Amino acid sequence: MKRYILFVLFFFAMFISSNAQFGLENNLVKVKLYSSFNKVQKNSEVKVAIKLNIDEGWHINSNVPNEDYLIPTEVIIDSSKIEVMSIQYPKAKDIKFSFSDVPVSVYDGEVYVGVILKVPESAKLGILEVPIRITYQACNDATCMAPNDIDTLLTLEVVDNKTQISEINSEIFSKLNISYTKTKQISVQSESGIADTLESSGLLLSLILVFLGGLALNLTPCVYPLIPITIGYFGGQSEGKTSKLFMLGILYVLGMALTYSVVGVVTALSGAVFGSLLQSPIVIIIIAGIFVALALSMFGLYEIKMPDSMVAKAGGARAGVFGAFFMGLTMGIVAAPCIGPFVLGLVTYVAAKGDVFYGFIMFFFLAIGLGTPYIFLAIFSGRIKSLPRAGFWMEGVRNIFGFILIA
Repeated sequence: MKRYILFVLFFFAMFISSNAQFGLENNLVKVKLYSSFNKVQKNSEVKVAIKLNIDEGWHINSNVPNEDYLIPTEVIIDSSKIEVMSIQYPKAKDIKFSFSDVPVSVYDGEVYVGVILKVPESAKLGILEVPIRITYQACNDATCMAPNDIDTLLTLEVVDNKTQISEINSEIFSKLNISYTKTKQISVQSESGIADTLESSGLLLSLILVFLGGLALNLTPCVYPLIPITIGYFGGQSEGKTSKLFMLGILYVLGMALTYSVVGVVTALSGAVFGSLLQSPIVIIIIAGIFVALALSMFGLYEIKMPDSMVAKAGGARAGVFGAFFMGLTMGIVAAPCIGPFVLGLVTYVAAKGDVFYGFIMFFFLAIGLGTPYIFLAIFSGRIKSLPRAGFWMEGVRNIFGFILIA
């Protein structure tokens, strides 16, 4: 009880002091809005970032203060014109003040509130204005301002489904951990079971799944024959030095990782174009057709692989450090037709995300999974006498990937 009385007296004293600074509270917090698309369509979602720029030396309470008597920061969105799917507040800081026995949960500096909105089917084409109110109380170490509201207006342009839309402000949204729900605009689960699985998983689990997928790809019928070529390449350079073989194996895998990481970055950079193309039923039908065609190749109806001459050239890479790195680059290309079905599922997912970092790290982990066995093959290349024969077990692995593609 004593703590509450002290706080009331402290707050009252600060409130009296704040009257001498009348009008200052209106300038302590500045608000700016950012949307994730330049235009929106009916029945689609859009991310909105609300930037709160708090003056130096001041702070505002978090959305969930540590004490019940503190006034929280809240974002209130008029839902009469648009559906509010989620509001995600930033992580707060816990700071100790003299008026409270426990640290106070606050925001300071520059913070973002992430919002996901859904444009209703009933929305009219043209400009859609959505009123947004931010309520907060600004304080410093000695003074608290009176609670304040900031009213602002989010302006969206609603267009028909034939109009091309583009992602914008990606550098801002890449920092915010907010995800769309399942809507046609950004979801690709209907085209790829792989993309659907990743979309429903967190980043860590997705990376683990992609890594395991890369490992499993070594057991497909046209990647497996590359293993003897790799053993022969490293075996010819062993000279009895395990450390050298380990280094060559690492460079080999990094070369392979570079190949696929570039694919991931390019895919993410083209995400806006890809996202707009996904609005077309024709494009969706084409993508679905490609997945079916690749799945049929996994079931053994026909074979997709690089010419034998190119495979032979890859195996004849030069010796040494640069030779190992170049061979990894080349093998990444040679293996592409074999792992294409899995990679295409990953491509659709990364393109829909439109996040460069996400694209890089997803394909990097795919390559690391694909290349990890080769590090051990490099180290023990001089001792490996034979490998298990390709057979029905390998066809089973390929069929599993076929089912994943059409799931």
